[in-house]
Amino acid sequence: MSDFQTSKSVFLQKIVAVIEENLANEHFGVTELAEITNMSRSNLLRKVKQETGGSVSVLIRNVRLHHAKLLLADDSLTVSEISYKVGFSSTSYFTKCFRELYGYTPGEAGSRARLASEEVAADAPDTGGGRGRVLVLVVLALVVVLSIVLFSFPEEEEVTPKSQGKSLAVLPFKNDSADSTNIYFMNGLMEAILDNFQKIEDIRVTSRTTVEKYRTLNKTIPELSKELNVRYFIEGSGQKIGNEILLTIQLIEAPGDKHLWSRRYKRELKDVFELQSDVAKSIAKEINAIITPEEQERIEKIPTQNLVAYDHYLKGLALLNDRSGAGLAEGVEEFKKAIQEDGQFSNAYAYIAISYYYLDIFLAEPKYTQELKEYADKAMLLDGESGESLIARSLYYMQIRDFKKAVESFEEVLEYYPNTAWVHNFLSNIYGVILPDTEKYLTHALQGIQAAVADADSVTTSFTYLHLSNALAQTGFFNEAETYVQKSLAFNPDNLYSQYLYVYIRQAQHLDLNRAKQSLMTILQKDTTRIDVIQEIAKVCYTMEDYEQAWVYYEKMLHMKAALKLDIYQNEGSRIGFVLEQLGRKEEAKQYYESFLAYAEKDQSLYKDLLYSSYYAVTGQRDKAVKYLKAFSEKDNYQYWIVLFLDKDPVIRKMAGHPDYERTLKKINDKFWAKHKQIRKMLEAEGITVPVRSNL
Repeated sequence: MSDFQTSKSVFLQKIVAVIEENLANEHFGVTELAEITNMSRSNLLRKVKQETGGSVSVLIRNVRLHHAKLLLADDSLTVSEISYKVGFSSTSYFTKCFRELYGYTPGEAGSRARLASEEVAADAPDTGGGRGRVLVLVVLALVVVLSIVLFSFPEEEEVTPKSQGKSLAVLPFKNDSADSTNIYFMNGLMEAILDNFQKIEDIRVTSRTTVEKYRTLNKTIPELSKELNVRYFIEGSGQKIGNEILLTIQLIEAPGDKHLWSRRYKRELKDVFELQSDVAKSIAKEINAIITPEEQERIEKIPTQNLVAYDHYLKGLALLNDRSGAGLAEGVEEFKKAIQEDGQFSNAYAYIAISYYYLDIFLAEPKYTQELKEYADKAMLLDGESGESLIARSLYYMQIRDFKKAVESFEEVLEYYPNTAWVHNFLSNIYGVILPDTEKYLTHALQGIQAAVADADSVTTSFTYLHLSNALAQTGFFNEAETYVQKSLAFNPDNLYSQYLYVYIRQAQHLDLNRAKQSLMTILQKDTTRIDVIQEIAKVCYTMEDYEQAWVYYEKMLHMKAALKLDIYQNEGSRIGFVLEQLGRKEEAKQYYESFLAYAEKDQSLYKDLLYSSYYAVTGQRDKAVKYLKAFSEKDNYQYWIVLFLDKDPVIRKMAGHPDYERTLKKINDKFWAKHKQIRKMLEAEGITVPVRSNL
């Protein structure tokens, strides 16, 4: 992250000055900063991200901690007094943040400052033969030894494996009522409590879809702990009787199946939101999890005062969770009933928009785009600070394919739900396929893995590992990519995306196109309707210069595209045209060349110049082709598949013999591996050790 103390950015200096003016105000956050600087929240987040590489909330926190460090150098104030002076209402949270940023506690800061000043003094000319400096070095050595002794014995919370840490699963609540229609209410109560935990960055929470499958399985807590890699479990049971809620909650520490905490609640229905926040705060306190002031505010937020509206809302959520599509339309009707009861209920509007997004997933052509927009806009208008509203807006941008705005919006969602794997999966997909950027792709793939550690939903986890494997492969880490694609297949052996990614990882390792072709054909036999696999086989045949076989598969792909009305694989136009030209069908080839040029003109990705280069190469305009190839060589963050196949591509090889051709290819190759070295350092910082590249 960029250092705000030394930055020359006028914008960043202005932002830091505003934060410093409001240092003691514990409620000063992103919203207040946006208002004072006359910026929209999204613009502020985007601009700060560009300048610092991090979020606005992290910048605010780091400015506070920097001033705390200066104050700690003076012994006149206690740690607690300083924490309040710089806007931390919780001394324990202040201590946690300070240690994470500086590597030592606030209590050590004063002694470190004194030692530093003594060392400076000792550097002055010494008439005593340097004994003063020797004494300082002895003191420093003692401090180091004491530090080793003191910090070699972990605190109690670190006794369990670090991978579990403050990990938590909320098991499906039991309905104690004889009335089975109350199940939706207990499920809604469980989901609301789980949602509150997901707002706490210091807790890793297992997803609802994962724990739901354990509703009918008779497994012990230690068995569940081993399967889910979770330390704490919450069990709940209760019922709604008229306007009263009875709820029993238990907190269990998994390794010893030890009951840590339990409470029986008897509340009136009107106090349901207070009940939900109380459970979250009590359990967070019990497991020593830190809740920031912002997180506490979100947990205590009341979504509606109308309990009838909330009842319809809970019914809608129960139906929304049926992702088969069967309950989505009914869920929309329940959310609409909630709005009829409370027209200001932003979450109900948000979930109507979310439901429309998923309803459209099951349609060949989107049907609900306008409705999605209207309800997402209304949710944002009513409460732009709601995570649900931001999710609805993000999905609308995905629907209309405005991926740049989708990225900005999803990054705002992460401010509210920092440990949510599916958001990182969305961002991984955008950076991996739509707006190619290998470094951002890898960053979100790594963050998705970290967020999904506790998520044993095999399909979702398989795709999360798939993203990481692909991101590693695209940046040249083939052995590591192989490890994670194997994990992806272990969670879901039927994931054909992972299967054919594995084919290309092996191709990068062994450079055997015939083996790759045979492997892809084996995958296709498992599902002959997979247009993506058909397209991959066509490309490999094209690269092998087996044009007759390439056309067999390209023709299948084109027929399927037409039948399904799919607007995909337009980037294959130059290859399809070239294949047809080699088969003597020159007039048909020209049509594909022209449609490919139209596609290249519209393209906004970093590959635009490479597309132009392919067009001019295939149409015999070699000088122009090399000109655009050289322009592409100035780009960065391109995928390894470009490097792997560029010099093997029959169209690109039409530039061979041009004086600038070979050195331009070498430049593209060298830039990729230079970036690879930078990314290796980032990976090692994340704890993934990778070998130094050799003989590549």
